[in-house]
Order: sequence, then C-alpha cells, then structure tokens
Amino acid sequence: MRLYSVPISTNVERVTLALAHKGLEVEHVEVPYDDRSEVLRVSGQELVPVLVSGGEVVSDSTAILEWLEERFPAPPLFPAVPARRAEARLFVDWFDRVWKRAPNVIADELEGGSPDQELVARRGAELRASLDLFEALLDGRDYLWGDELSVADCVAFPFLKFGLLWTEDDPYVFHAVLRDHLRPDARPRVAAWIRRMDERPRA
Repeated sequence: MRLYSVPISTNVERVTLALAHKGLEVEHVEVPYDDRSEVLRVSGQELVPVLVSGGEVVSDSTAILEWLEERFPAPPLFPAVPARRAEARLFVDWFDRVWKRAPNVIADELEGGSPDQELVARRGAELRASLDLFEALLDGRDYLWGDELSVADCVAFPFLKFGLLWTEDDPYVFHAVLRDHLRPDARPRVAAWIRRMDERPRA
C-alpha cells in the first residue's frame, strides 16, 4: 500500500493512526503542499490522503477508514453491533460537516486580509463550547466511543490535539486557529485523552 500525503496533514494522520491500529505497513509518498500534480495523476483529484493498494485508489480520509475496516476488520475501528456502527458513522459525519465548519470559517477569515472579528469570536466560542461534548463522551472511559480506540478517535484527535500540542515550525493558519480556540485546560478528560492518543503509533 502507498499513502500520498502533504506535511503535517490532519486528515493524513487519521489514516496513519488507523493503519497502525490494524498493524498495517504503508509506503509514504509525501508531495509538496503547493504541487499536487502527482496526487492528481494518481487519483484524478488533488486532495490528500490518497491510498493506493493494488489496482484500487481511495481518496478522502473517511472513505479510506471505511475501506480499511472492510478489508482488514481486526482489530476493529467500528462497533460490531449495527446500531452502534451507525452511531459511529453519524459522529464522523457530524465532525466533518458540522464541527470542522467553525475552524475552516475562521481560517478563511484570517487569510482573507480583513477578518470579521465578530464572526471569528462567535465561531471560536463554538469551538470552545464543543469541548464540553468531548469531555462528556470521555466520562468513565478512555476513548470517545468506549474502552478501545475507534474511528471516532482517529477522526477527531488530529484536530483537537492542537489545543495542547503545537510546534513553532507549523506554517498552517488552520492549525493556529485550532491552537488558539481549543484550550482544554478545564476539561481534564479531554486533555488526558489527547496525551493518551498522542502516544499511539502511526504507520
């Protein structure tokens, strides 16, 4: 398997966490952030990650997680019970369609040159308030969906981690937005989960 990525990608980290969880090895192909021609050649689009296995090409991190679960079901990322599996998929969809909207809006505003500060403040407050939900999900368990790693952890951690984990050489405005608006100091379970997740291997 080959995994196409760009440096410090949140969506790529989702996949590398899942691959390591399943004990799978992958060849990394890192392309420049501003030159996606190789990704376009391989997959017909420019977004990463892209996973290539034999004659199959899978793009989009959540699609890759589903693909991995179908072909390598053990250890699982999704619950075995159909209703719980559906709930996990709803969480992933909510995270991508709803939760990620706020930091993307803020980043677009800041990169536009004359940000609407009221909009930035409102969306930032949404991000901070969302930590209460994650704190509640972690009540009495080590991971978001139970006592074992699941797709929910792989999907959310690469984004929430920036509230605690940050490197000065990170050039991405989007990551700085997460750093500035996600401060889990008053959410000890979230902070402990971030540290616990960061100790997990990546493929």
